[in-house]
Amino acid sequence: MPFLCRALVPGEGWEPSYSAGVRRMRRSKIVLVLLALTLIVGFASGFTLLYRFSYVLVLATAIAFLWSWLNLRSLEATAERKTTRTQVGQWAEERLWIRNRGLLPKSWLEVMDKTDLPGHHTATVITLPGKGFRSWLVRTQCLRRGRFTLGPLSVVSGDTFGLFRLERTWGATHNLLVYPRTVDLPRLFLPPNDLPGDSTLQKRTQHITPNASSVRDYVYGDSFNRIHWLTTVRTGRLMVKEFDAEPSSEIWLILDLDEKVHAGAEDESTEEYGVTIAASIAKRYLDANFSLGLVAYGQERIVIQAERGPAQINRVMDALALIKAKGTVPLEQVLVTESNRFGRHTTVVIITPSSRQEWLLGLRHLTQRKARLAIVLLEGASFGGVDGSAPILDHLASSDLSTFLVRQGEDISKALTSAEGRAPTSGADGKNRLLSRGYQK
Repeated sequence: MPFLCRALVPGEGWEPSYSAGVRRMRRSKIVLVLLALTLIVGFASGFTLLYRFSYVLVLATAIAFLWSWLNLRSLEATAERKTTRTQVGQWAEERLWIRNRGLLPKSWLEVMDKTDLPGHHTATVITLPGKGFRSWLVRTQCLRRGRFTLGPLSVVSGDTFGLFRLERTWGATHNLLVYPRTVDLPRLFLPPNDLPGDSTLQKRTQHITPNASSVRDYVYGDSFNRIHWLTTVRTGRLMVKEFDAEPSSEIWLILDLDEKVHAGAEDESTEEYGVTIAASIAKRYLDANFSLGLVAYGQERIVIQAERGPAQINRVMDALALIKAKGTVPLEQVLVTESNRFGRHTTVVIITPSSRQEWLLGLRHLTQRKARLAIVLLEGASFGGVDGSAPILDHLASSDLSTFLVRQGEDISKALTSAEGRAPTSGADGKNRLLSRGYQK
C-alpha cells in the first residue's frame, strides 16, 4: 500500500486540481468564441450594440490579465527549512513567509511548495493587505525513506473570471533525506566472535587505544597527545604513536538486494522489511559502541567499512535511506567476493528473502574463516512470493546457525528478540519452534 504523509497547513484539504485547469481553458475558449461571433455578426449586420459588446469583452479580458499580473508584483516569498535529515515517522518542518511590499492589497494568492515528498501539501489561498505579510508553519509526517526535494516556492495568481493563471517562483530546492524506520531490539542476541583475552587486532585505527604498536613521522592534524617524546628527542623530528584496534566485536551486515528474490510491494515488501531490520540492528550495536560495517549490492556496490561512533550511524543510515532492491548479483556471489573482509573477530549478519540453496554454499567461505554467522530469513511466501523457505530452514537448523524468521505483518522486534523467533542450535528443536509459529512447508 502507498506511504502517506499528512501536512498541517492553513486551508488544509484545498488544492488545485486538473479539472480547474480544464474549466479555465473552457472559459477562455468561450470568451474567444463570443468575441469572434460579436465581431462577425456586427460587421454583417451593422448592429452597433454588438460592437460595443465586443469592446466590453476586450476590455474585461485586458482588465483580468492586468489584475493577475499586478497581483504578483511587489511580492516577496521565502521558506525557512532547517530539516535536512529526518526519519520515517518523524516530522519535517518549514516556515513559509509571504510579504507584500506594495501599497495595493493582494487577493486570492495560491501558495505552493513544489516538492516530490509524498503527501507534502502546502497549497493554500491567502489575501494580503498593502505592506502586509503572512507566515505559517508546515509540518509533514514522513512515512517513506529516500531523498526528496522541497521547493522552489510558487505563488499563483488568477483573475475573478478564471481566464488567466500567472505564476512566480522564489528560492532554490532543498534536499531532505529520510532515514528508514527502526525498531527497538533490547534483547537481540548475536553470536559473539572469537576474541582471545591477550590478543589485539592487527588493524590500524585513528583512535587512541592501550595498544601502541609503532611510531611514524608527525603529519599536520595529528593530536599532540599522540607524540612519542622519547623517539622525538632521539631522532630530532616529531614522531607520533600508531595504535592497533582494541579486541572488540566487529559486526558486518550483508543485505541481499538481488531483485529476483524479493517480493511484495512498497512498505509491505521484503525490501522494506530488510532495510528496517538492517537499520535497527545497526542502531542497536552502534549505540552500544560496537564496530559495524555494511555490504549491499543494490543499484551499485556499497561497502561501508566497520567503524564505530555517531558518524558511522549516519553513514550507514544514509546508505540505507537510498538503496533499492535493484541488484543483479546473487547472494552467493556477494558472500564469495566479500569473504576476505571477515574473520575470527567478526560476526556476520545476513538478511535475505532468498530461497535459493546456492547461497548456502557461500556460507562455507565464511565459516572457514572462523566468522560467526546469524541469518535473518524473510519468509518470501508470506509477502506473495512463489517459493517457500522450508529447504533453507532445514539446512540452517541442521548447521547449528543462529537463524531468525520474519514474516509479513509480524512484529519485527518480537521476531528478532524472542525465543520463538530464533531457530536454535538443535535442528529438531528449531523446527518445532518454527512450526509452533504457524510455519508450513
